[in-house]
Amino acid sequence: MIKSVYIHIPFCRRKCHYCSFISFSRLNLKDDYINALIKEIKERYKGELITTLYIGGGTPSLLSIDDIENIIDLFSFEKDAEITCEANPEKLSFQWLKELKQIGINRLSLGVQTFNDNLLKKIGRLHTSEDVFFSYKNARKAGFNNINMDLIYGLPEQTMNNFISDVSAVCKLEIEHISSYGLKIEKNSYFYKERPLNIPDDDIQADMYLKMCDITEKYDYKHYEISNFAKEKFYSRHNLNYWNANQYYGFGCASSGYENDIRYSHTQSLDKYIKNPLELKIQEKLTNQSKLEEMIFLGFRKTNGINIEEINNNFGINFEQKYKSILNKYSDYFVKTEKGYSLTKEGLLISNFILSEFIS
Repeated sequence: MIKSVYIHIPFCRRKCHYCSFISFSRLNLKDDYINALIKEIKERYKGELITTLYIGGGTPSLLSIDDIENIIDLFSFEKDAEITCEANPEKLSFQWLKELKQIGINRLSLGVQTFNDNLLKKIGRLHTSEDVFFSYKNARKAGFNNINMDLIYGLPEQTMNNFISDVSAVCKLEIEHISSYGLKIEKNSYFYKERPLNIPDDDIQADMYLKMCDITEKYDYKHYEISNFAKEKFYSRHNLNYWNANQYYGFGCASSGYENDIRYSHTQSLDKYIKNPLELKIQEKLTNQSKLEEMIFLGFRKTNGINIEEINNNFGINFEQKYKSILNKYSDYFVKTEKGYSLTKEGLLISNFILSEFIS
């Protein structure tokens, strides 16, 4: 049974220079999009009790409270459901945040990226560090006690001291959850066409990542997934649903989902989605082998690693025998745990390289 929902809001005032996600500045089509989205949800959602719902983008905070309420009111929720909305910290008003909390959003994710105003300009962000503190204070005042902040390391001209300052600033706010990602210049981004100078190289980015691990640990954050750190009891339940290879609905233009062993996606064309929001593109029908590989690949993203007893029971294999050569080859990067295996910090740094060997 499906328990999680992702909803994509593909609108931004302006696309950030590093961003390759599907988003549009065509805000004149917002109402048409919301109507199409509601049509899709009404047609495809089967009434399950939802435990996590995530509204991402794009910039969901461009929507009105009525828009968001009309969307989430279409779902039935478990009593303790985690309901997240992403927001850009562009002076979010207390009134908007208060009403957001009142309609049922109980987790807020702020796209901070850095507190350095010069770097914010270089990457095309519209907010300032002052806006972040303003929005954070209003969110707390509005009653949000589960807030995530995103940070990026490896930004053009970003120094180690810059990044240490960013991480320290977030930790001192006692934010419940931190997500931190290394800059990757993707094909559909502005930076791909106009490559910036002075990007920290891979070694410096690795050092930044390890410094992030050290600082957050001192502030009692649990490094529970490659890119995610949280206070106890504030792990992202929605993302854990992905990493545990569970099913989820995907609604909206450019969104993806996983239902009945099928991974699917929606069109990346805003006009096509508005015209026909029910059309899905089948990406893959998962076989037992592909399910096994996904459970391994996604499981190793979590710092507590994989449960080999669960894998052996689910797929009728002997994990240690089947993958003996890989475990031996990268023995310096694996840790034997009570239930299976996890990656060391150094292993997490090269996880994509190591885990690609589990994919047939």
